[in-house]
Amino acid sequence: MRIVVCIKEVLDPAAVNNYVLAGNLKIAADGRTLDVPAIPRLINAYDEQALEAALRLRDAGADCRITAVSIGRELQDPLKHCAALGADEIVAIDADPAALDHHVVANVLAAYILGSGGADLVLCGRQASDDDQGVVAALLGEQLGMPVAPIARAVALDGGKVRVTRVTPDGDEVVEGALPAVVTISNELGEPRFPSARDKMAARKKQPEQIALASLGLSAEALQPCVQLVEQYVPEVQGHCEFIDGTPAEAAAKLFEKLRADKLL
Repeated sequence: MRIVVCIKEVLDPAAVNNYVLAGNLKIAADGRTLDVPAIPRLINAYDEQALEAALRLRDAGADCRITAVSIGRELQDPLKHCAALGADEIVAIDADPAALDHHVVANVLAAYILGSGGADLVLCGRQASDDDQGVVAALLGEQLGMPVAPIARAVALDGGKVRVTRVTPDGDEVVEGALPAVVTISNELGEPRFPSARDKMAARKKQPEQIALASLGLSAEALQPCVQLVEQYVPEVQGHCEFIDGTPAEAAAKLFEKLRADKLL
């Protein structure tokens, strides 16, 4: 069987947060993108866990070929990281992600999957750390005509069926359905594995398969974004902290008094 894992390259969230807290995160002259030349880019953490889910299926005995695919022109490091972890194929689709909205991204990924032989299982991270939208997988399932099981903490295969343990506000939910299917993976899956030094060295020699966007046969309409980013700005972050003196009992009484004055109680 073929498992396709969709990968996105994002800005390092920890570095972005540090820039925000330090007041150093700037918007570029176009008013829509971040001016972040010093912030490193890496694989989206949820997508890394999606790859981990695929590797666990192989570890459990699934006879599968794992393909990691991403959209972008300079994706050597994230995709080679996937190869070092155990992906059999790494694929880069030559397009500018900043020029694509979620609908176009789903159209492009669906066209690649269908044009490269299809997939029995498509795994995606539950969302990307840069925009936190979490809609590409649902749109991808629609384009592929596959059912979608979102926010999974565990995935298992049973013949031609997939069993997914979903994370919900009311606890875990187990669903089962026929393949092919799209599943999104959440951080509750657990920590992904680390590649060995030997695997990293081997992955250095592996070049991603480059796919030209024009070769996917998409119409101009399918490549036209439905959503346009008009403006992006960094909100002002202000913190106000007041210390309450006194014994624990006195401090508690003062705290309740203040909360009542603010009509929070």
